[in-house]
Parts: sequence; structure tokens; C-alpha cells
Amino acid sequence: MKFQFILSLVTASVMAADGPARNETTVVLDATGVANLGIEIVAAEEAVFERRITVLGEIEHACESHAVLSSRVAGRIAEVFEHEGDFVKKGETLVRVESRQPGDPPPMIVLPAPADGLIVRSEAHLGAPVEPDQELMEILDLSIVWVSAKMPQHQASLLAEGLVAKVRIPALGDEAREARYLRLGVAADAAKGVVEAVFALPNPDARLRPGMRAELSLAASQRDGVLSVPREALQGDRSERFVFIKDYELENTFVRTPVKVGETGGDRVEILGGLFPGDEVVTRGSYALSFAGKGSASLKEALDAAHGHPHNEDGTEMTKEQIAAAAGEAGRAHDHEHASGSHGPLTLFLAIACGVLFLLLLASPFFFRARAKA
Repeated sequence: MKFQFILSLVTASVMAADGPARNETTVVLDATGVANLGIEIVAAEEAVFERRITVLGEIEHACESHAVLSSRVAGRIAEVFEHEGDFVKKGETLVRVESRQPGDPPPMIVLPAPADGLIVRSEAHLGAPVEPDQELMEILDLSIVWVSAKMPQHQASLLAEGLVAKVRIPALGDEAREARYLRLGVAADAAKGVVEAVFALPNPDARLRPGMRAELSLAASQRDGVLSVPREALQGDRSERFVFIKDYELENTFVRTPVKVGETGGDRVEILGGLFPGDEVVTRGSYALSFAGKGSASLKEALDAAHGHPHNEDGTEMTKEQIAAAAGEAGRAHDHEHASGSHGPLTLFLAIACGVLFLLLLASPFFFRARAKA
């Protein structure tokens, strides 16, 4: 780690020799500024890097999850215990039917739920007639749903047994779930160049509903030992990408560092040059730092305090000649202040008084001579 730190400093020095001055790429903040920007930092790391593709899909119910409620005998509905939108358990009483068979009172038929699930459609209304061929309720077991994805045909080779996709449902926010690949659909769309791919998605909280839009992220390739950073750390346009890294020695200080980027995989970006493993990169707050200028504090003052000797405004260390010249300038300024201070109000008053007395002294002989003649 010590060697890495030294190597980073040497590299930074070399880059600084050819690049802009340190104060032009450094943002110095105080603790309040860091808190206001909500700055968060992560370390650039070498790890397995996945290149991913994104496809769109839709939530569907699984074929085996569909069940209906019906009566074997004709009659009329006497009681309804559950309605559309309710979750039910298998065997739970849903409807009671008064049969048309003779009796006083007529026999009552109990209709239990044929399966666990959500009642998505109900035709069971109090007093309504019932016939044996009539579907009273439709129930879907949504503990596991299907995601039907529209996969580009030229990428269908990625589909294999055991493939796991990361799924985001826009209706549920940024929450990510995992779905397992099941099979291809029964037909391909030649006009759109896509084929249907079916994934099984667990739904333990029963928040997913058929018809919801889904975004699937699939791993297209994997490489080990790739240096990468979160996508939100990357700033600039395509021609000039950069990140902000935490300064190695100064607190609340961040350095704008140009980087060369490679592939994008999910929420991370491959870094081909400009960073070293372990560099602390700003994620949240990085965009705001781009507009923070040179920050709310002075780089020179921060370096002077950290090193205990003076620096130039651009962040470089002062030479002996520069220190001596600065001391001379300070001395001359001090002397000038003293010289300027000697011409205060009291001094001016004394000068005027002396001038008046001098004029009176010169005029005194004429005054006494004129008096003697009189």
C-alpha cells in the first residue's frame, strides 16, 4: 500500500508537469461544503467485470398458476365471502349456493377455493343464478410469475440453462430482483427481429402483477481483474471523461482526474487509464463538484498548514529564492506601512504649526522697526 501511494504521487507529479497547474484541477472544501454536497466515496477496485445487455419484457402469470371456481349444480348465490382483489387459500370457502334441488330449506352447496392465489375476476354476485358451465371466479397463484422478454435474435445465443437475469420493475422503483431463464417462446417475430424468452421470477411479497413492464439485464461476457468505478462517478462528455478522487494528503480536498474508459457493465464502467486500484473516487456529489470551481478554501493555505512550509498559489513548493523574495517583499511592504503611518494627523498639525512660527520669526524684525519709528 505504501508503494502504491508513492507510485501514485510520482505519477501525479509527472502528469502535473505536462498538465494544468494543481490549483486548476483541485477543489478544496471545508467540512460544511462536503456535508452540503452529500459527498460519498468508494475505492476503485479490480474485480470480475460483466458486460451486460438490457432487454424489455412484461410480467405474465405462469400457465400452471391459473384456476377457476365453478359449481357442479345449478342454483343461485346465497353468500359471497371473498371478492376480486382478495388473496385466498386453497380450501377456503368463497361462495355458498342455494341449489335448485327440492327441500325445505333447499340444500346449500359450499364452493371452496381450488388453489391459493389472487382473485383477479369475479362473476359471483349475491342472488345471481348459477349454472354448471359458468365460471364464477378466476384465481391466479402469483407466488412465481413469468417475465416474457423480447430478446434480439442475434443475441439469443446468450440464453442458456441456469442463466440469471437482473430484473427491474419501473412500477416498483429501483429495486432489483433475479429471474431464472426457463425456455424460449413458441414463435419469433421476424419483422421486429426478436424472439420471446421466458424467465421465472419469484414474487414472495405478491407485489408483481401481470401486465407490468420489466427491464432485464443479462450478462453478455465476464472478465476477471478489471479496474472499474460506479457509473455515477464518471463525469464529462464522450471526448473528455473524468472523475474526482480524494486528495492523498489534504482533508476535504478532491482532484479532477482525466480517465480513459472501456466497456460499461450494469452500474459500473471499466477504467483503462488514469486511476490505480485503491484510489478513492467520489460517487454521490461528483456532478456538483464539477461546478464547484476551486472550492471554498485556498489550496495554498491548505498545503502550508499540512506541510509546515510555504507554497505558491498553484500548489507548487516555494524555492529558497522565492521564499527570500517573498520575505523581501513583505519587509518592503512593512517599511512602506511605517512610512505611510508617519504622516498622520498629529504630524501634519505639528508641521503646519512650525511653518506658522517660522513665518512669524521672519516677520518679527519688520514689526519691531515699524514700532520704533512710530
